[in-house]
Amino acid sequence: MSHQSDLIATDIEAYLKQHERKQLLRFITCGSVDDGKSTLIGRLLYDSKMIYEDQLMQLEADSKVVGTTGGKFDPALLTDGLKAEREQGITIDVAYRYFSTAKRKFIIADTPGHEQYTRNMATGASTADLAVILIDARHGVLTQTRRHSFIVSLLGIRHVVVAVNKMDLVDFSEERFNEICDEYRSFAARLDLPDLHFIPISALDGDNVVDRSERSPWYTGSTLMNFLESVYIGSDRNLKDFRMPVQYVNRPNLDFRGFCGTIASGIIRKGEEIMVLPSRQRSKVKEIVTFDGAVDEAFTPLSVTVTLEDEIDASRGDLMVRPGNLPQSRERVEAMLVWMNPDAMVPGKTYLFKHTSQTIPGSIDTLKYRVDVNTLHRSPAPQLELNEIGRVSISLTAPIHFDAYRKNRNTGAFIVVDRITNATVAAGMILDQSSDSGARSVWDDEESSNDGQIDVSAVSAEERAARFGQSPATILLTGLTASGKTVIGHAVERKLFEQGRAVAMIDGESVRRGLSRDLGFSQEDRSENLRRSGHLAHSLNDAGLICIASFVAPVEEVRQKVAKLVGTERFLVVHVATPVEVCRQRDTKGQYAKADSGEYGSFPGVSADYEPPVKPDLVVNAAESSVDQCADAIIELLKERTLIK
Repeated sequence: MSHQSDLIATDIEAYLKQHERKQLLRFITCGSVDDGKSTLIGRLLYDSKMIYEDQLMQLEADSKVVGTTGGKFDPALLTDGLKAEREQGITIDVAYRYFSTAKRKFIIADTPGHEQYTRNMATGASTADLAVILIDARHGVLTQTRRHSFIVSLLGIRHVVVAVNKMDLVDFSEERFNEICDEYRSFAARLDLPDLHFIPISALDGDNVVDRSERSPWYTGSTLMNFLESVYIGSDRNLKDFRMPVQYVNRPNLDFRGFCGTIASGIIRKGEEIMVLPSRQRSKVKEIVTFDGAVDEAFTPLSVTVTLEDEIDASRGDLMVRPGNLPQSRERVEAMLVWMNPDAMVPGKTYLFKHTSQTIPGSIDTLKYRVDVNTLHRSPAPQLELNEIGRVSISLTAPIHFDAYRKNRNTGAFIVVDRITNATVAAGMILDQSSDSGARSVWDDEESSNDGQIDVSAVSAEERAARFGQSPATILLTGLTASGKTVIGHAVERKLFEQGRAVAMIDGESVRRGLSRDLGFSQEDRSENLRRSGHLAHSLNDAGLICIASFVAPVEEVRQKVAKLVGTERFLVVHVATPVEVCRQRDTKGQYAKADSGEYGSFPGVSADYEPPVKPDLVVNAAESSVDQCADAIIELLKERTLIK
């Protein structure tokens, strides 16, 4: 349905051209059950005069029979069209509605709120540019709100509007609105939601939906419709990396042979050189043909037919790229998986993996962890159940050509299909592995000999203990950035040195300047940095020294691996549990500000999770205790464990 315009009556061709040039915005509504998602869409279309008169008459009649508003006009019935939806007053399947205004064209996906229909919500969100997350003002942030927010972040939706609905039921309380905003921001700080906005609305009455409400004079921001019309999405699409999966080879006659497909990302121009993967054959673009005829250039997401100057072999499943800008090609990939089938995921079972235009058999080797969507904590699990999310390692029978999902949603996504039932059982997002030489983590490699122990030294451990008057140990100081770990570590080092102890101090920053200068700050690189540092601490302990190690070390599983590497009997964990608010105040390098702005993609406490130690040997708080007090507590711990006298 289109907006009303005077051009329709005066110049229909000019109107159609104007309409064709409008930018398209795809968005979804999501949230918990009965938060008002369908009602909001109905009100949005109703107040925008986007409902035909016969539809409106039918809706008014249906509202008296199956509506949930006591006989009044029920906007939710516009999208809830299934009989079961109208009987129960809920949304079950994804409903799509199209409309346009003078500024933009829109496709809305109304997604269900029930947990059992989470897979439907993920389907609707997979193509969206923006998400409207509704929250009932009476109930605040619920588990399903968190679940949908996590999926929105996982699927790379950059623009999020949190619509606090049913404000009329709390008398448009500014205090209640601010409480919900603070609660949601606290949770969303650990997600990747770079563009976040809050709007107080009443979907049933239309407050702040299309027109500004007089009942919320304290709110000075944009209405929902105005925001949808003005939000900038031009930079969201990847126009840098040219990728075109070949879907079909068009050969209508002997004189024409073209490769058909939808441009997944980037721009291609006539005369430019391209490479076809996996054959790596090169040629130049002879012609770019569209439904409307030949063009000099094409860009995502256009569907085109490309002809080449040379006769090279390419078929469905191949990928066209530029020779100087290649994707990754591997048989083993790491991915986040949303499981969508009632039957649990079975590691080792053979599935079909549909990636771009190719389908390849493969298996899910390991489930590294499952994510608790309520707390965002990671926990080990044997399998994934319906609607659960986890990180997996996947082995395929042939290499795929991909980009990380964060970089390219089209070449970084895949679906998993059951070979027997042909049902889609999961959706996956490939993680960035560009800094890794292989998909397999070095942690998973077996030690070459002696269970990881170094060769026997000419000096025994007993001789070293007698010489230094101490037992070797590694004290891991773990906590958020700017929590005081390194300062406390240096204080412990000084106190032990003055007591005549043999002690050495290592920290994440100094190790990165040398031993780990090739690593970044992704989750995998942090893990590898800690693994290398663990080997360094192991060597220092074997030399008889006490090693003080100051690292963020945000993942409990990795800390346990370091403990096993060093030796659990001589590995102590001290949690520097300084609150994140204090850490932000003490951050002299501005790292938290850079993380807030998105400059740091994986920053514990902001854009990544920090998992506190499950059973630390000691907990200190640099916000409540002085550096000397924290250092003295650590030295007392060493005495209690009889590591020093």
